[in-house]
Amino acid sequence: MNQQRTRRFRNSKDHETLRKEEDRLRRQYEIEGRDVLPHQESEMSDSSIITPGTTFMFELSKQLQTYINLRISKNDAWKHLKVILSDANAPGEGEHKIMSFIRLQRTCPGYNPNTRHVLYGQDTDLIMLALATHEVHFSILRENVFAEDNSRTSHSSVSLPAGKPKSLVKKPHQFVHVWILREYLNLDLRTKNVPENFEYDIERLIDDFIFLCFFGGNDFLPPMPTLEIPEGAIDLLIYVYKHEFKNLGGYLVNTEKVGDEKGGYIKLKRVEKFILAVGAYEDQIFEKRSAIFHKSKLRYMLSEVKDKSGDQKGSSVGSDARSPYTEKSTDHDVQIAQNTKALKEQLKSYIREISDNFRNDLLSDMVKLGTPGWRKRYYKYKFSAETGADMENTRKEVVEKYTQGLCWVLLYYFSGVASWTWFYPFHYAPFASDFKGLSSTKVTFQRGSPFKPFDQLMSVLPSSSAHALPPSYRSLMTTDDSSILDFYPNDFDVDTDGKRFLWQGICKLPFIDKEHLLASTKMIEKELTEEEAKRNAENANKLFLHISENLVLRIITSFNNEGSIEQKTGLSGDINGFIHPNLEPEYVRDSKGLGNDLDVLCVYYDPPCFSLHIPRVLEGTAIPEPTVRESGIEEGCLWHESHGYPVRSNRSHTRVQEAKINPNRSNRFVDATRTPKEQTSCASWWNTYGRGSRTNNVYGQSWSVRSDSSSNRNHARGGWGDAQSRNASSRW
Repeated sequence: MNQQRTRRFRNSKDHETLRKEEDRLRRQYEIEGRDVLPHQESEMSDSSIITPGTTFMFELSKQLQTYINLRISKNDAWKHLKVILSDANAPGEGEHKIMSFIRLQRTCPGYNPNTRHVLYGQDTDLIMLALATHEVHFSILRENVFAEDNSRTSHSSVSLPAGKPKSLVKKPHQFVHVWILREYLNLDLRTKNVPENFEYDIERLIDDFIFLCFFGGNDFLPPMPTLEIPEGAIDLLIYVYKHEFKNLGGYLVNTEKVGDEKGGYIKLKRVEKFILAVGAYEDQIFEKRSAIFHKSKLRYMLSEVKDKSGDQKGSSVGSDARSPYTEKSTDHDVQIAQNTKALKEQLKSYIREISDNFRNDLLSDMVKLGTPGWRKRYYKYKFSAETGADMENTRKEVVEKYTQGLCWVLLYYFSGVASWTWFYPFHYAPFASDFKGLSSTKVTFQRGSPFKPFDQLMSVLPSSSAHALPPSYRSLMTTDDSSILDFYPNDFDVDTDGKRFLWQGICKLPFIDKEHLLASTKMIEKELTEEEAKRNAENANKLFLHISENLVLRIITSFNNEGSIEQKTGLSGDINGFIHPNLEPEYVRDSKGLGNDLDVLCVYYDPPCFSLHIPRVLEGTAIPEPTVRESGIEEGCLWHESHGYPVRSNRSHTRVQEAKINPNRSNRFVDATRTPKEQTSCASWWNTYGRGSRTNNVYGQSWSVRSDSSSNRNHARGGWGDAQSRNASSRW
């Protein structure tokens, strides 16, 4: 929630800055006699409305229900599908609700261990969550963001050819296949440096890998200054894990014990040894980072001097120079469109300029990581700790809370929300070398309950988005006599110390006091209208079925007799859980299944009763034949040990040559438009390079791998199988 709050407040601040600059440019254009199109606001101008509790999300849920009804009723491909809708009024993040569903289904009798799962989304967390299910047949469908965008042209907005809007042009996609990723991890995480009588278990290695990645950054804890993903942080974590494994004493986590209230699911003594071993590299990391930073600054200063000495220096934003698009034209509409395009380009240039602290001479570096005394300066400037005793007490408290956060995230990934109220109460993280005493941390969580939608809105929205709230709640954000007005500052500090770009800064917003907030909102909840009360209510999941399904008559009969039933795999053939009647008028049916114009039954659905996650591959799972060779695993140089520039890791980039064995065979994994043997770059989500070769497999596809230290051109244009402009569900 604090991350959502930070993002929305920052967007609001950036939007206000951009609005003021646009107003200034429009006044300038008006003085110069250059007509432009009027500023247009859309329903989505304030992206904060994409938050549970808003009218937008409430209406979106209705539209989704309409869409599902029509599809199941009218489209034969949907006729035998069972669709579960868990909208914004069902608490929880979407991807975690999906993973919770999968975890609970696989604990039920009759679950098919060879069920295929496909999840769509760009978030790297989806890959980790898929690994955490220990389901082999799991794929993530995502846009190939590194693919060339053929839709990008130099056309102005008025000369684009007729046809589909640019936003509707189909983009290439790729699959991340978890079973192949598991193969790489199986090879890459193995080490001969193990304790005596050690039993190798790939499932526990995978769980440890997921836990390691938490140190590289996640949605709930600020990143440690020690580790940055572009600097090969995950490579370093894996390296230390393998080389210190024997000294650690074994695995770091045991997710079979996530239900242990005493914290048996994590070996804190081992975690402490591990992270302190990572901290031993801090001086080298900071020294190299500092050297690169100052080289970049010097290079920028030299380029500025060169530009100023040139005869043809480009005009700056806000200059009187006119755009080449503003030449006289016989078509006044074209002239206006071209002027508008020029204005937008100036705005983009303005954004680039103000976000670069080098350009604006606003760079500060008070901590000076990499020079003696950096730790003391960090705690002084980031935590206001002045004396040695203050610094030590602060360090202990920060380490304790951060350790609790690591445990909270681990439980979140493997069993669900451990506490709805816990949060990390600092803006900054400790150093890796600060975790001395981690093992003495006491970890207990009070589960609590999730916020109601309007309370969540009050927690994450800035006052500029108060329009998304009911009037009574809105006043708590905007009126001077509000007891919680301090939660909604119009201005706030963004700490960019040691950072080149503004977007790298840390927003220092006040944390929400839950008790204070809820005491204020509880007094006005009775003022809500009926529709507002619906928006603020918690909703159950909805299950949609075609009335021709065998399960429908059983459901209706049971409702008439019992009111609700437990649905087992034998009833539906697919899912377990509990279903309850939906009494909304559009879904009420009589005992014959009649009652509305659509051939769809909608009931409320609850997942099965909670059971502990099974963190291993289920018996009966058909494991795909191995496709990765051990000979392809190569160790590279760690980032802080490499020499030279650029900042990106110097470890060899894995290059993959894709050869289609049988081009006539339908293949859901290979991009049908890709030419044979086209060189592509392996999808790499943690900057781990040189990670294995792929051999022939049952899908008529082969991969060969070589190490290549060449430039990053065409980086990640391939992956574990591409899917361009195709139905993602084909042949599953």
